[in-house]
Amino acid sequence: MSAVTPEDFKPILTLVRDFVRAKVVPREREIMDTDAIPDDLREQVAEMGLFGYAIPEEWGGLGLDLTQDVELAMEFGYTALALRSMFGTNNGIAGQVLVNFGTEEQKAEWLERIASGEVVASFALTEPGAGSNPAGLRTKAVRDGDDWVIDGEKCFITNAPIAGLFVVFARTRPADASGTGIAVFLVPADTPGVEVAAKDKKMGQEGAWTANVSFTGVRVPGSSLVGGDEDTGYRAAMTSLARGRVHIAALAVGTAQRALDESVTQATTATQGGTPIGDFQLVQAMLADQQTGVLAGRALVRETAKRYVSGEDRRIGPSAAKLYCTEMAGKVADLAVQIHGGSGYMRELPVERIYRDVRLLRLYEGTSEIQRLIIGGGLVRGARR
Repeated sequence: MSAVTPEDFKPILTLVRDFVRAKVVPREREIMDTDAIPDDLREQVAEMGLFGYAIPEEWGGLGLDLTQDVELAMEFGYTALALRSMFGTNNGIAGQVLVNFGTEEQKAEWLERIASGEVVASFALTEPGAGSNPAGLRTKAVRDGDDWVIDGEKCFITNAPIAGLFVVFARTRPADASGTGIAVFLVPADTPGVEVAAKDKKMGQEGAWTANVSFTGVRVPGSSLVGGDEDTGYRAAMTSLARGRVHIAALAVGTAQRALDESVTQATTATQGGTPIGDFQLVQAMLADQQTGVLAGRALVRETAKRYVSGEDRRIGPSAAKLYCTEMAGKVADLAVQIHGGSGYMRELPVERIYRDVRLLRLYEGTSEIQRLIIGGGLVRGARR
């Protein structure tokens, strides 16, 4: 449960909404052109506590639960997704590994610095041959005395170029009857043998940096093994990803809302033959489809978050929310470009950026195909019990 009451959360949500719309939206073109979040915006984000909004209060965070997290995510989605990416891994897939599985010593060493934004944490799971399915990990960790030595290659790692800490998943042995053999380690970015490649050149989400990271003979102490357990990695990854999928679904809803708002503005201001295009029934039909998707997505996200927090559903629901909402956002963005006509294809308009930005939502933290397998497989297994 959240440490923040609904009454206390309201001003936090208002503060974030006002910040996004008044401070970030006007600078979206700057973020896109420079491929960076301006330093002053980063400083404001840190002052607002957004690097640690989902970190427990005892470790310097705001202590929001997932029902509150998704409300913020829908606001973050209203602007350039790079803003949320800057602090998303601290609150989400990387930070939650420590929150849920770290030892007290590990939490004491890292969480306050993560919550303040002093340290950016990166979730180093994806590999060239193991993306949505961590069971295929090739990165290895071998025990050497009291230490572990890590060797492997990770790819598409969010925030890698600015990370101070990598949460690294590695195989310590083949899976057997005792466990998966997948462990997770806390590796400071300045550890010898850690090498971050050049920033990836992506289709969209300018300002959100990803890169490959190689680990060559990286030696870390035994205290770096999260939870002190060699088999924690797989469960930690699945737990963090499930929570993250609800967050990404909410992010998609926020982006879809922005695309809808831009479409309504276009429909009521642009004309063809002297007639506002919003008077045309086919344009109204597109707006109706957009609105329906946004409303359904918002309701699904809120219900899924409640069921996650209660423990009622932490597997099928998150996958269903991510699948529906990210696919919906792609369709809403496509309709937004269509409503804008030729101008929607121009870089000057927000809908062009949105169209590119949302494409990634169906890929990271588990592709749409993986979500379908999780949902379908879960239903079949449940019926057989």
